[in-house]
Amino acid sequence: MVNRISAPKTAKRDTRKTAAVVAREDADRAAATVSHASSGSVGLNGHRMSKVDTAWLRMDSESNLMMIVGVWVLKPGVAREALCQRIEERLLKYARFGQRVEQDATGATWVVDEHFAMERHVVLEKLARKPKGREQEALQDRVAELAVQPLDKTRPLWQFHLVENYQGGSAIIVRIHHCIADGIALIAVTHSLVDGGSAPPQGAEHHTHRGGLEGAEDWLADTLLKPFTDLTVKALDAAGDGAVKSMEMMIDPQKGLEKGLHSSVDLAKLAFHVLGDAAALVLMPDDSPTRLKGVPGHRKRVAWCAPIPLEEVKAVGKALNCSVNDVLMSCVAGAIGEYLKSFGDPIKGKEIRAMVPVNLRPIEQAYKLGNRFGLAPMVLPIGVENPVERVYEVRRRMRALKGSMQPLMAFGLLAVAGLLTKPAQDAMLSLFSKKTTAVMTNVPGPRDKLTFCGSTIEQSIAWVPQSGTVGLGISILSYGGGVQFGVMTDSKLCPEPQKIINEFEPEFAKLAMVTLMLPWGE
Repeated sequence: MVNRISAPKTAKRDTRKTAAVVAREDADRAAATVSHASSGSVGLNGHRMSKVDTAWLRMDSESNLMMIVGVWVLKPGVAREALCQRIEERLLKYARFGQRVEQDATGATWVVDEHFAMERHVVLEKLARKPKGREQEALQDRVAELAVQPLDKTRPLWQFHLVENYQGGSAIIVRIHHCIADGIALIAVTHSLVDGGSAPPQGAEHHTHRGGLEGAEDWLADTLLKPFTDLTVKALDAAGDGAVKSMEMMIDPQKGLEKGLHSSVDLAKLAFHVLGDAAALVLMPDDSPTRLKGVPGHRKRVAWCAPIPLEEVKAVGKALNCSVNDVLMSCVAGAIGEYLKSFGDPIKGKEIRAMVPVNLRPIEQAYKLGNRFGLAPMVLPIGVENPVERVYEVRRRMRALKGSMQPLMAFGLLAVAGLLTKPAQDAMLSLFSKKTTAVMTNVPGPRDKLTFCGSTIEQSIAWVPQSGTVGLGISILSYGGGVQFGVMTDSKLCPEPQKIINEFEPEFAKLAMVTLMLPWGE
């Protein structure tokens, strides 16, 4: 049985809470003077939510809540008071985390929560008791439970759950609604919480924030997914924000693109490319049928493995002239294929599609909130059993995606979805569900382990939400010299995700062994 314990209110905390509300009101008023295209217009009572963010707000369903869920494992442990203080000093300086959402017929508005209380957002957890050595199972069970518990939409849409005693340290489960920001922005925001980070300036979601965390700018710039080109950003404004102002882009794409891009020969060429990719996105075949695809239930299961050394992954990639991403995605495809084979399912010739988020914002804007990403359809060749053949096939497909504008069109579709009624939005977004088995995130983190309130963050893993009827979430996160693989599944479609996890490291070991045996001297 899981018990949630809320710390009692004290006079001291009430005083701090009042001060925090005043500070956030000042920050909100300051931010109200700033105009930013992706944040929506400014109203008298708050900031208008962008149409893309509104689409994420309304996308919640009984099977899939639109929450980004993350886990930190820390040693030694941290106390709730220290966690609250750090959140107040750093996170609440982002006005969005002190605001709630008010919906109306035409969208939604961010307004200050006049009754904000820290105890609603930082909750103590006591995990179910497990035999020694199986504490991770208890944490995974609790993460799965929280993944299907909606956030209180009358309050700011985030919550931290602290397990004070976990494997000789602590664990923190973080839940943040996707309408606040995408994963790229939230990585930057959450890493402003760590030791050496700094509080953002007032109205940080409207201003660039680059300083604070030593080395953060380097690893963000070196390894985070970057925009395709400046040209892509221009096209994003035409295809995304233009779609918000008018549905002409969707009704008559050629006419819409001619209006937005006619002044440049280069942009005209890009328009032709976008049109081709838009057609490909709509007309691509439905995903291969497997036991991982179907009508999901209302419960989740979660599992993750111990990190594998990043240097070993790099060495295999270098030997095969492949990227780290190629190697890791090939191992994911192999693990899923082996999982299906364990049930006697035929996999020869089968492939499943995973939607991979692609960043569409300039790297210097990583600290801005809101959603600014597209979705790239990555087809995993689960039916290719030879590990070397499979990694080269993954490399070929990854290279083919690099010049694609499909992520841009996915952003435009979400912008249009934010204009529609919820039933129409659901119908439009079901397009992705029919053609997709999984949502996959593959995000590089800092090379060295970070500390939080004096404790070392030993493990860091996160999942973005699955939408519609998608029942499989895959997370690959490199952090502190290791690569961690995790899955979040619908319990009806995949009741034992640990079986997929158990195949990941053997698939990498198999690829490494075959790589060593290849006749490199010839």
